[in-house]
Amino acid sequence: MEQARQFFDKLNQDYLAVHKTKEDLFWDTYMAINDDHASFAKAEQAFKSFISNPETLTAVRSHLTALESSPDSADKSSLIHGLKGWLALLECNIIDSDSARQHMNELIEMESALFAKRQRFTMRHINEQGQEEDASLSMLATNMGTNLNEAARKSSHDALMGLEKWVLDNGFLDIVKKRNVFAQALGYRNYFDYKVRKNEQMSPEALFKILDDFEAQTREANQRALDTLSRNKGSEALQPHNLRFHMSGDVTRQMDPYLPFSKAVERWVLSFRRLGITYRQALMQLDLLERKGKFQNGFCHGPIPSFYNAKGEWVAAQINFTAEGKPDQIGSGSRALNTLFHEGGHAAHFANVTQNSPCFSQEFPPTSMAYAETQSMFCDSLLEDADWLKRYAYNAAGEVIPDTLIKARIEVSQPFRAFAERSILVVPYFEWALYQMNETELTPDAVQQLARKTELRILGIALGPRPLLSIPHLLNQESAASYHGYLLAHMAVYQTRAYFEREFGYLTDNPAIGPLLAEHYWTPGNSLSHNQTLLNLTGEGFSATYLATKCNQSVEQAWQTAQQKIADAAIRQYSQDYPTTLEARIRLVHGAELIADNQLSDEAMFNQFEQWVAARYPILH
Repeated sequence: MEQARQFFDKLNQDYLAVHKTKEDLFWDTYMAINDDHASFAKAEQAFKSFISNPETLTAVRSHLTALESSPDSADKSSLIHGLKGWLALLECNIIDSDSARQHMNELIEMESALFAKRQRFTMRHINEQGQEEDASLSMLATNMGTNLNEAARKSSHDALMGLEKWVLDNGFLDIVKKRNVFAQALGYRNYFDYKVRKNEQMSPEALFKILDDFEAQTREANQRALDTLSRNKGSEALQPHNLRFHMSGDVTRQMDPYLPFSKAVERWVLSFRRLGITYRQALMQLDLLERKGKFQNGFCHGPIPSFYNAKGEWVAAQINFTAEGKPDQIGSGSRALNTLFHEGGHAAHFANVTQNSPCFSQEFPPTSMAYAETQSMFCDSLLEDADWLKRYAYNAAGEVIPDTLIKARIEVSQPFRAFAERSILVVPYFEWALYQMNETELTPDAVQQLARKTELRILGIALGPRPLLSIPHLLNQESAASYHGYLLAHMAVYQTRAYFEREFGYLTDNPAIGPLLAEHYWTPGNSLSHNQTLLNLTGEGFSATYLATKCNQSVEQAWQTAQQKIADAAIRQYSQDYPTTLEARIRLVHGAELIADNQLSDEAMFNQFEQWVAARYPILH
């Protein structure tokens, strides 16, 4: 057993070294701190080789077999548990073919080259002030949702269409072909087949049985919302550059003073603390503002996964996450909050995995994307709750958001709940068809036509407000062919919310929630399946019913629910028995610049952050 123990401990330490090297370079290149793409590609290759090494897999199996004859003990059980974690990780990532390993190395180099070119590609649009400016994906989306000028909104959508054409003309289709060749070298039909089986442990057919059912359940509600909008606002409202605006634009503008960007960090910290969420001494680095060359999508990665080491000592997580905030843009505060709650939910999950190996606390397979996204999406779902808004949404004068504005928000958003979820649903339908195309069919025109055909079928409009090929997830192998995980997660989120509402009657500032999430969802990491974690907490297996029901609610039903939340919150005696800190060391950065930290206190960090934002964007203050 001692040999197995030494092997296991060394495996954990070697993994930490190769994983942290790769993640540190990932952060520096994706945050545009440096442009050392070659070193990152080399580190990525080393990491992929480590987690797909057949010799390591053989050794793990050998030690597990040898342990069977050892006397039973707590140490033996712990060692078997850890080695089985490694067995699952290696079997999920093994590349049992020399040709496939070569294809993977080539894929990494191709994607690194595409990302380097993408950093140099600039999009421009007309902003709120009528000026043309460089724009990130977040800025384009926000402008389409809030700008009163239709021509300005169209300039944002035109920029996305330009990005889609750029993607098709700059090597993405060669990457699609190479991904398929790689998957086929391992015996899979195509890359989508490979990813679904590896990430979610199901076949594409099993996945689309779930997705087809959800599509059928929400089809009528989606079409009804589009027909009503066209009837009330005219057919121009269904144009892709107008749709986001008519779904929320004026309300987002009215809500903006109640959700200022500079207060987002404080409201995230306080809300999570009052939920009983802590980070178990994690070191967290947050880069929250847009910057030229920076990756244009929020993400959360952990250079150091949390676990208990061989001595029983706690190894706290090191976690980085990012957003693309622009404080002087209408709606930026709301988007910042959404990112903080979403990525902060990921961070809470990965900081609270308390197993005996880092293999249980990382975002790659066998960690299910649907399982991981359930944690983040549960947290950001709180932001839509009327009682959360009454507790946290207030303006500079201290005035709380009025009920009339919450009602107005529901009136514009609830009819499009189905459309919002189908905007996730459209991606897997497109990618499944994309990876089934023959190489000769993979031309820019044919793929763009497939995108439009899929958008029409699932969204109900000829061209989506977010053209499919402008979505950054498609370009990176870790997130490609995985987008369905967001929808599966949303299904689990509303199942989880329903359980808490049955148990407690409310979610906002309920300090029982964090410990229950930690116990049932976070602690086991990927040692349990997504379905098992749902069973452990809610007592029922995975169900899509709760989300479909939410999508099919009328405005009147949604407003009645909100009114009840507001009334209950007004008389509720909220518990004061919650953590005084998040138990985390937090650094707010802007590239290589440190904006603020909580070394002195959370309050000092909030003030430093607000002062920095005020100095950089004085027009807001």
